[in-house]
Amino acid sequence: MDSSRNERIVDAGLVALAMLGGLYVLIARPGDLRGDSWVPGHENVRIGVDLALGALAGVLVWLRRRWPTAVALGSAPLLALSLSAGVAAFVTLHGVAARRPAAVVFSVAAVHQLAIIGYVAIWQPGYPIWAVWLVVLLEQTALLTAGMSARARRLDAEGLRERLAAAETERRLSAERARLAERTRIAQEMHDVLAHRISLIALHAGALEVRTDLPAEQVGASAGLIRGAAHQALQELRSVIGVLYDGGPAPHAPQPTLADIAELVAESRQAGMAVELELRVPALEEVPAGLGRDGYRIVREALTNVRKHAPGCAATVELSGSPGAGLAVRVANPLPRRSGTVPGSGTMPGSGTGLAALTERVELAGGRIRHGVRDGGEFVVEAELRWER
Repeated sequence: MDSSRNERIVDAGLVALAMLGGLYVLIARPGDLRGDSWVPGHENVRIGVDLALGALAGVLVWLRRRWPTAVALGSAPLLALSLSAGVAAFVTLHGVAARRPAAVVFSVAAVHQLAIIGYVAIWQPGYPIWAVWLVVLLEQTALLTAGMSARARRLDAEGLRERLAAAETERRLSAERARLAERTRIAQEMHDVLAHRISLIALHAGALEVRTDLPAEQVGASAGLIRGAAHQALQELRSVIGVLYDGGPAPHAPQPTLADIAELVAESRQAGMAVELELRVPALEEVPAGLGRDGYRIVREALTNVRKHAPGCAATVELSGSPGAGLAVRVANPLPRRSGTVPGSGTMPGSGTGLAALTERVELAGGRIRHGVRDGGEFVVEAELRWER
């Protein structure tokens, strides 16, 4: 609103300037209307007609923002007929220079030159044409320089605003992409952790279903393990859902490392799963955090897959490596029997995303991972991770 009001004030001032400037030209050069003229009659009639045309040219100045080229071209005939229209015509030419490309500006300027030279040649033949043309050229040069400079500054300002707007849009999109990536990471972490916990619960529950002859103390202990695993899974689920609901950053809980694999294996053994662990990694505490976290996740996902798809089967976990040589992770289990499996230990449905996400994570870390059935009748998950010196 303030900008529009300021523009109207400036336009009104320029209209007044054009009209007063034209009046001043007539007062300063009264003899120019005493010779031949296209207006017959007394000198006062000529002055009146000239002032009327100058006033019309001044009114056109008000419209120069909306139609700069048309207004400037419309001023050219008035410039050829009226001495007092000169100031208004120059103002409209400045408007073209401030709003249109150079080719349009120079074309309109040439039309104005022809109009002025035509006026002088017809009604003021005593003036040398070359001198008039030179004066007009100098005046137009000053006007066009000012107008085109104003246009360049305006375009620069508009370009800067567009770049700032584009940068702000890119910042918002980048932040949104980061939030989506973080939510995807949280969802994947939730999948891995909950799949591990729930597979432990299923293993405990399957054992209780099969072993109906267990003493009450052992049944109670197994039920307590189930309750504890369910409680941990529920707490982890609540934590992750809270982060997703609030839209805030994920909590930076302590991340597992290779040193935690022994506890991971112990949990599986406690649930009744036969797991053999072989660690050939010197100084576990010196293993880089990121490398240890990736190794832990590979073992966790592999053991979860064994519980889900090969219940009752034993698993062998092997980790070996050193700085420079890399870290090798291997988890193997025999294929489950197609028939005669233990009741209550059927395979659990899987989404198929665990190993796929694990493969992507390992490859992003610069490692390699393979999984599938080997000739010996085992399902093997093997990974090779980079370990810098």
